[in-house]
Amino acid sequence: MTPREILRRLFDAAIAAADPALCVPANLPKDDGGRLIVIGAGKASAAMARAVEQQWSGRLDGLVVTRYGHGVPCERIEIVEAAHPVPDAAGESAALRMLAKVQNLNENDRVLALISGGGSALLAAPAAGVSLAEKRAITAALLKSGASISEINCVRKHLSAIKGGRLAAAAWPASVLTLAISDVPGDDPAVIASGPTVADPTTAVDALKVLDFYGIAIPLSLRARLESGALETPKPGDPRLVHTEFRLIASPRQMLEAAANAAWQLGITPLILGDAIEGEAREVGKALAGMALSCGRHEFPAKKPCVLLSGGETTVTLKGEGRGGRNTEFLLGLALALDGATGIHALAADTDGIDGSEDNAGAFVGPDTLQKAREIGLDIRAHLAKNDAWGYFSALDDLLVTGPTRTNVNDFRAILVGIE
Repeated sequence: MTPREILRRLFDAAIAAADPALCVPANLPKDDGGRLIVIGAGKASAAMARAVEQQWSGRLDGLVVTRYGHGVPCERIEIVEAAHPVPDAAGESAALRMLAKVQNLNENDRVLALISGGGSALLAAPAAGVSLAEKRAITAALLKSGASISEINCVRKHLSAIKGGRLAAAAWPASVLTLAISDVPGDDPAVIASGPTVADPTTAVDALKVLDFYGIAIPLSLRARLESGALETPKPGDPRLVHTEFRLIASPRQMLEAAANAAWQLGITPLILGDAIEGEAREVGKALAGMALSCGRHEFPAKKPCVLLSGGETTVTLKGEGRGGRNTEFLLGLALALDGATGIHALAADTDGIDGSEDNAGAFVGPDTLQKAREIGLDIRAHLAKNDAWGYFSALDDLLVTGPTRTNVNDFRAILVGIE
């Protein structure tokens, strides 16, 4: 088995561990004969809805919204596709319809919320006094700024009519059970898809601090609404959230453990570095290259053959006009720091199958990456300077293209050491 085949097997094992068909059924509520209203949002929400339909024989209806291309056929639950990561009118319409679906319920009604990464952009109903155009502009600016996902979602919640606990508040006094697949460092329920069914511990003042720190201009009228508290979200202890329950059914840690088990089966020692690694993508690549080189030269902190596994969500501060995502930019930083070191191969990919806004999940790096690039006239530093990781790996035919996986447990990184 080649190093690239090994890396792909580990990635496939990670994806399989977060398959909604595997993790949804065991967490469904008991069927009491009443109606179950299903709502949801995220890149995995359509596959989660299908898993519910396949297991639930009782009365069922609902609506979930997923990213374009991530839908699956369902019979009783409506699937809507919308834009990600910058919201569009389809997401706004779906979010408003979802709010309407859970309003005017009573204490005997039950709501099942299927939440996964990507839901923040897909639930695009702006708060009163906020336009979709303003939300789009602010979201785009945040994505370019290098802000962390927690910071971005803090802002999103306070500009939304549905996120930050507002969806569960609208459903009161009905009971709400949330099944969530985490794509955020730390698996914080209030951060996953901006926590539409979870009380929000952040404040409108916190959102303003994020915007000001990254120098993102907003209309004076919007600033006034944030400063006044008019856009505040439901907080812990809110009586409208008393009948809510949250269950985490798949996480980055679980997908890394699945990849580690697959590595053991191949006779390769896995070392899980962490499931919540954040930071500038290229700098994280440089840091992990140092660990890989240490394993290669000194067999520390792991003996060869070994694989360094990590997850989390890095960021890219956009300064150029190139194409790419955080995983391929991580690999540029890694390859540059490895400088052609022998016996080290790597894969980095987004588990949803889409790295950034391109058609690839990620890419591969090997000892020959820099040499192959030089032979066709590519300068890795120039590609880093213009944030053009996609162009670099596309020219080398080293992209990993999987198509939508219909799950999402964030980034997967594997650095294989000691196999030629």
